[in-house]
Amino acid sequence: MLLICMIYAPSSLSWGALTGSLPFAAIIAIVGLGQLLVVQQGGFDLSLPGAVSLAVVVATHYPQQNDALLFQAVLLSIGFLLAAGFLNGILISFFQLNAIIATIGTNALLYGAVFAVSGGVPSITTDLLADIAGGEILGVPNSVVFALVAMAIVTFVLKKTVAGRRFEAIGANPRAGRAAGLNVRVHQTMAYVYAQLLYCMAGTLIAGITREPTAFQGDSLLLPSVAVVVLGGTSLLGGRGYPISTVIAAFFLNQLSQFALSVGVPFSAQTIIQALALGFGIGVYSFRWTVNLRKATGTKKVEEQK
Repeated sequence: MLLICMIYAPSSLSWGALTGSLPFAAIIAIVGLGQLLVVQQGGFDLSLPGAVSLAVVVATHYPQQNDALLFQAVLLSIGFLLAAGFLNGILISFFQLNAIIATIGTNALLYGAVFAVSGGVPSITTDLLADIAGGEILGVPNSVVFALVAMAIVTFVLKKTVAGRRFEAIGANPRAGRAAGLNVRVHQTMAYVYAQLLYCMAGTLIAGITREPTAFQGDSLLLPSVAVVVLGGTSLLGGRGYPISTVIAAFFLNQLSQFALSVGVPFSAQTIIQALALGFGIGVYSFRWTVNLRKATGTKKVEEQK
């Protein structure tokens, strides 16, 4: 992608373009990590738009441009979204509701809270949050640092801890996990809780990056969150997840959008591009490469023998 941009759209790799787009790539990476945890358990979290939007409006409306109230606003966002995560997990794991139906219902509740907090009117972010989310460390946007830290934590927990290995094993085969004595319902529930914490981080960062964010900031993140999980190699049926690949896919998808804009593709077509990337990822990882390669090799051997 970078080589193509260098040849056909070098303006998309300019320092100004990168500093403007990398924060939003980091946001996609963070929500992608949250969606990854849910997909690993064989589900989808369609409450992401409402969760991100609620974190945005709480971070902007509750403080009312008062830096002293920002910490309380963040805690309030965490409390709301933890409750949403437990609601999703209990409905899906304990009451065996379909994940799509349950999370759509939770999303409606979250948007109800969004309108209750904001009244549908945007508010200006605090100076402190703007400095934290929109600032830089050694030329690297702070939002990218947050995304890398989130990736490191998720990777360590999934790959280097007993709980993480159990989490992946349950996602691959819940019945086998239950037969092995693992608490399947608790692990499945916590996937939705952890995902909401990551959505909260993303929404709070958006509130700082965008000076006057709307109450619908999360709507544009649902499709990319699934796309980067699929492009990162995680099966939609659950099991092993790839946090690092998911983050790389987020930056790839963001650069793909920047390339499209640079060559004249209208912004309204960005959703189509993301959908095509999602379809491409599903197609690549659904194709039975090993089986078809063996068939092709076997056919070639038969022809040679003839």
